Amino acid sequence: MRATAPTGVARTFGEDEIIVSKTDLKGRITYANDVFLRVSAYEEDDVLGQPHSLIRHPETPRGLFHLLWDTIQGGDEIFAYINNLARDGAHYWVLAHVTPTRDARGAVVGYHSSRRSPSPVAVAQVEKVYARMRAAEAGHRRAVDAAAASRAALEELLDGQLYDELVWTLVEGGQA
Repeated sequence: MRATAPTGVARTFGEDEIIVSKTDLKGRITYANDVFLRVSAYEEDDVLGQPHSLIRHPETPRGLFHLLWDTIQGGDEIFAYINNLARDGAHYWVLAHVTPTRDARGAVVGYHSSRRSPSPVAVAQVEKVYARMRAAEAGHRRAVDAAAASRAALEELLDGQLYDELVWTLVEGGQA
């Protein structure tokens, strides 16, 4: 698929709506609900089998995805604020809850993500954190180095706090 350029147009979705997707172990989309398809402006046939990074907004720090993948591949869940990019170039913020999907024996067989509409106040706060993470990425040519630098910047900003604690502080209306 062709890369989509961000337009700067913000898209929202209802407080009572939940975006849901499922992926295999490699992050390829195996399921997307109707809210996912509507908000992302994709058709089901366009997303099934595609990497979930299809909706990755270039302003979402690589270090955040590094943390996300380390967490879920380690068998844990994560809550994260993520800016996604729709097919038409619009962006939409989500508060994502990403969990491993397990089979009857407990083995991880994929991942499940449920996303809600975040508060604008929380987004404004997390944008400041992500701007500093992106600044740390800027001096690196290789994506892996940029992700490591971005994640290190996040850990420095958190100063011993866990990322989940930051997320829940913002959910509850606190400051980053």
